[in-house]
Amino acid sequence: MPTPQQPSIAQLFISFLRLGVTAFGGPSMVVYIRKMAVEQKGWLDADVFDDGVALCQMIPGATAMQTAAYVGLKSRGVIGAGASFIGFGLPAFLLMMVFAAAYTYTRNLSIVISAFSGLQAIIVAIVANAMFMFGRKTLKNWKLVLLAAGAAALFGLNINPILVILFAAVSGLVLVKTRPAIARLSMPAGRTTPTFRQLLILLSLFSLVLVPLYFFRRNLFDLSISLVRIDLMAFGGGFASVPLMFHEIVEIRGWLDSQTFMNGIVLGQVTPGPIVITATFIGYLLDGVLGGLVATVSIFMPSFALVVGITPYYERLRRLPLFYKVVDGVLCSFVGFLFTVTIRFALNVHWDWTHFLLALAAFVALRLKVDILWVILLGTLASIILIL
Repeated sequence: MPTPQQPSIAQLFISFLRLGVTAFGGPSMVVYIRKMAVEQKGWLDADVFDDGVALCQMIPGATAMQTAAYVGLKSRGVIGAGASFIGFGLPAFLLMMVFAAAYTYTRNLSIVISAFSGLQAIIVAIVANAMFMFGRKTLKNWKLVLLAAGAAALFGLNINPILVILFAAVSGLVLVKTRPAIARLSMPAGRTTPTFRQLLILLSLFSLVLVPLYFFRRNLFDLSISLVRIDLMAFGGGFASVPLMFHEIVEIRGWLDSQTFMNGIVLGQVTPGPIVITATFIGYLLDGVLGGLVATVSIFMPSFALVVGITPYYERLRRLPLFYKVVDGVLCSFVGFLFTVTIRFALNVHWDWTHFLLALAAFVALRLKVDILWVILLGTLASIILIL
């Protein structure tokens, strides 16, 4: 097994920034992160990456963003985690800020409507391809296929994601063949040490920012606390946060009406990055650029802190033979989750022959290993030409 390569902080940031530009499809981007970090760059070995996916699936927060932080943490420690996390999320943040600023002017423009309509079909292809790629590596026998199908059914029925993941973990203990724990070569000694001190500094800085907001911008303080609470409860990835966000933002606080909130969700789906980037839209509409920035930091801070804080202790569990049975079960639940996300995205598309052909062409291109950046760019252009 080749020794994983150590990237520079700049390499991590630039690589994840580039990937973040094409990060359509929410949790499906985990597969594309794997392709870059494991297959192309050789920063992590495959087993260590899969362990990280299992961890990010088990804790609350946006799975793809957390996976980016995990890769950075395993490669270059806490600073690497921050570089990967920020680089991956920055394109979504900047684009959503632009969309929010132009919201009242662009929502009725035919060219924008056409581009978004076609992109929705292409996003279905991206997620479906991710499900196929990850499922092919994970579902090694018919028992695991049944486990993934069961998890998909439970996710589809909106069962609490925590219960679904627990179901998958317990099922893994029963269905997966025991294999011995093996030593990992993901990072040299010294970079697996606990990150408590760095995490404490990070959380202290975040708290210091909240103090002036409490006294001078109470509305932003309330928004920040609400979004932190939502992210800490979002087990099952970013989609789990949508009903929580709707309940808090629309029904309890009344900060936005339901139609405006749903428009934000649509922008969150056609914007690269996790769907919780909708928080940027909400913050901007409430209080401009500062509101968008505060909302973005607040919705992602818990996700980042959990990965940084838990990973070093999670390492110890990997020495247990039974641990990999649980991991394989959880990974099967992720395949099931990707299936339900594919279905949910597909149900939001107004299907006709044009949309079907766009989705089919995108899927075939991805199967032929065309770079996802070109799929998005050419797909957007085709959408404008064919649907306008």
